[in-house]
Amino acid sequence: MTIQREIDQEINCASCQAKIDLEKYLKAHKVCPVCNHHGIMGAEERLNLIVDAGTFIEHDTELYSVNTLGFPDYETKLDRDTKKTGRPYELLSGTGQIGKHNVALSIGDISFIGGTMGAVAGEKLTRTIEYATKNKLPLITIAVSGGMRMQEGTLALMQMQKTAAACTRHSEAGLFYISVATDPTYGGATASFVSLGHIVIAEPNARIGFAGPRAVASIRETLPDNFQKSEFLIEHGMIDHIVHRHQMKSFLISLLDWIR
Repeated sequence: MTIQREIDQEINCASCQAKIDLEKYLKAHKVCPVCNHHGIMGAEERLNLIVDAGTFIEHDTELYSVNTLGFPDYETKLDRDTKKTGRPYELLSGTGQIGKHNVALSIGDISFIGGTMGAVAGEKLTRTIEYATKNKLPLITIAVSGGMRMQEGTLALMQMQKTAAACTRHSEAGLFYISVATDPTYGGATASFVSLGHIVIAEPNARIGFAGPRAVASIRETLPDNFQKSEFLIEHGMIDHIVHRHQMKSFLISLLDWIR
């Protein structure tokens, strides 16, 4: 038991494989001190990173995913990830304050069915956007997504149009939308609400795109080493800023100060 506890105090960086003290890694918000790799964070961890303590009010907690299409093993995966994350849905949404600015926000979680977007995520996000529009609040989304959820078929694909339409109404009301993409953000999420922010931000080296590199490689094109990474995308005008995780809250506050 003593040996196991000692082993558990260190982890290997997913990028450079450096051994990192676990306590220091967590205090650094899962950023590798050697190579600056930004590790995977859960929705609650991101919430605590950017939202003023004690100000978040979660909305729409009564919504949860079901196996409408009778897809094999889907209930098993939903049960597994509900236990893993402590909630039966993939999107944390509600209102809070960032630097004392009132905002509506939604935060994805890669730990729930790979961050894929199903009908519940689309409904929760749409409700959040509509709440922001009704209450004249800026909107912040923090996306992580494996694309649209295949277990929900067309029901999942419909969320692209639904969330995009809500974003349009929010913009037409003269309100500000900040979109933050984290690693990985793929598929219909990128093709809809993620790309519609007035300002689109990404963490360093985040993979962002519609189809993944393996799918793109099937057309037998030679791809750059940093294809679909944040640094490649900012060079080609797809995103506006790359912001280190440690500076994310202060950067968001500066944007919110600017629009006030």
